[in-house]
Amino acid sequence: MRMNPISTDQLLESLHWRYATKQFDASKKIPTDVWKVLEDALVLTPSSYGLQPWQFFVITDSDILARLRVHSWNQSQVTDCSHYVVFAIPEKIDTAYVEKFLARIAEVRGVTLDSLAFYRDMMMGDIINGPRSQWAREWAARQVYIALGNLMTSAALLGVDACPMEGLDPREYDAILDLPAKGFNTVVACCVGYRSASDKYATTPKVRFDKSDLIRHI
Repeated sequence: MRMNPISTDQLLESLHWRYATKQFDASKKIPTDVWKVLEDALVLTPSSYGLQPWQFFVITDSDILARLRVHSWNQSQVTDCSHYVVFAIPEKIDTAYVEKFLARIAEVRGVTLDSLAFYRDMMMGDIINGPRSQWAREWAARQVYIALGNLMTSAALLGVDACPMEGLDPREYDAILDLPAKGFNTVVACCVGYRSASDKYATTPKVRFDKSDLIRHI
């Protein structure tokens, strides 16, 4: 597959354009074809071992969004955005999860499960039975933030606004969305849609430390 990269100017223009949108235009909805691409971008997010320890719950139902807003510091973005994505992690990252992933590799790449034995042992000896098994859920939560960043950047490149949401009560989200019954728990969320013309933050200059304060060449 041949890739035609965007220009460096286009990339920086998109990143300067994006911001954590505080006011969404509730009348503007993301076209179906554009949203489909953003879902594909989520699926294509890289993860450690490729294990994809997450689930993305896309919510557009106004009644559910209204209930979630109550447990999101009453932030209007939750109900005014076009699509609201709740990022969750599995309650259990176990042998069955690894086996499911290996079966998918075998299916997609046309290889045998036996040929993946070394890879299986590597994952089992680390995330499942190794030292990191003690904090596998924390590991999974960190992976989720890769997906969150990927969604925001992909949205910006398509001219779609986004706002990451940590100001929420994960337990209440879990209860409203019935996530424990589905085997997942809330970590973070993201509002996606189009900015309101009255959002003053759209034109507020970005404040970043100087590049020399953040990047060091060793």
